Amino acid sequence: MAYQTLRNEYLNMPPVTRAYTTACVITTLAVQLELASPFQLYFNPILILKQGQIWRLVTTFLFFGTFGFNFFFNMIFTYRYCRMLEEGSFRSRTADFVMMFLFGGLCMIIFAFFVNLLFLGQAFTIMLVYVWSRRNPYVRMNFFGLLNFQAPYLPWVLLGFSLLLGNAVYVDLMGIAVGHIYYFMEDVFPNQRGGFRILKTPSLLRTLFDELPEDTDYVPAPEDRPGGFEWGNQNREVNPGQENPQ
Repeated sequence: MAYQTLRNEYLNMPPVTRAYTTACVITTLAVQLELASPFQLYFNPILILKQGQIWRLVTTFLFFGTFGFNFFFNMIFTYRYCRMLEEGSFRSRTADFVMMFLFGGLCMIIFAFFVNLLFLGQAFTIMLVYVWSRRNPYVRMNFFGLLNFQAPYLPWVLLGFSLLLGNAVYVDLMGIAVGHIYYFMEDVFPNQRGGFRILKTPSLLRTLFDELPEDTDYVPAPEDRPGGFEWGNQNREVNPGQENPQ
């Protein structure tokens, strides 16, 4: 029964959230089982550029450390806010959501070339939290039953919590910075006088991820209508005494 419930919950997850969280769990599980090493996953510009180890551009976002409090804490926030974004402001806009992933990942990789960061998964989670919090400014939050605040303060509360745990603060700051850049380019600048949308989702992503819209204006040709040429003609007037043609 419990297995069936978990299976249904997993299958009901939106596609991008399911794919990303699954990749994170599998990567961490592979390290836990010693099938892979963190040294094969971390972000290293020299190995990427000189030895062609381009997989590090992806795996740096998938490893949150070995199983423990920090891993489960980050995964809960990643799953929760990734799913709320995908089912909320990105509902029926999967391609735009993937575009946000690509934009955020690219920005963080560029920053990582100048800042000594090995893994970018936590920063990516903070970016998701930041975008969600700015798009839901009136939601009341409760943090472990200790703090009550509005949603836009959530990234800063998480930054303070990371500081208490002894984590590097600049990881959270990077996530906040990238999240703010995306929020400004998508939600602020286009609404200014003379503004326009800077990020445009490529048609390839829309073809791959978005469902084709239904053509409600389509009218089938007469020869394609079952039951003869008058099928579907609800406006045709019929006299009460008129006999149906045989």
